[in-house]
Amino acid sequence: MQKTYYPKAGEIDRQWVLVDAAGQTLGRLATQIASLLLGKHKPTFTPGVELGDTVVVINAANVTVTGTKLDDKVYYHHSNYPGGLKSITLRDQLRKHPDRVIRLAVWGMLPHNKMGKHVLKRLKIFAGAEHPHTAQVSPKA
Repeated sequence: MQKTYYPKAGEIDRQWVLVDAAGQTLGRLATQIASLLLGKHKPTFTPGVELGDTVVVINAANVTVTGTKLDDKVYYHHSNYPGGLKSITLRDQLRKHPDRVIRLAVWGMLPHNKMGKHVLKRLKIFAGAEHPHTAQVSPKA
């Protein structure tokens, strides 16, 4: 009889991974980041266990999209007041808050539960090339 492997808290090896978003397609980049956050790239991956790494994304403002998504894709949010529906296009969102574009794309690929919210906290996104986490990021990344 084989038993299912379940990693202990002390056996989890978390790394810091640096991802450069310059020139990469938004959706393909988001799937790679979600896989790193969940730990699917590790041989000890177990569903429902947080084994993923911390991901630092730089150059978020330079991410690309295909087709006419810059003007066609619209982000909506509501203020919970009457007439409070706000909308912003992808082009404007990339100009004002490029970190939100990547965060929403990655969130759409994570489990929508407590674990997904906890995993998303290990995602650090910066619009430019400078970030304050240089000491944590491994040199081989």
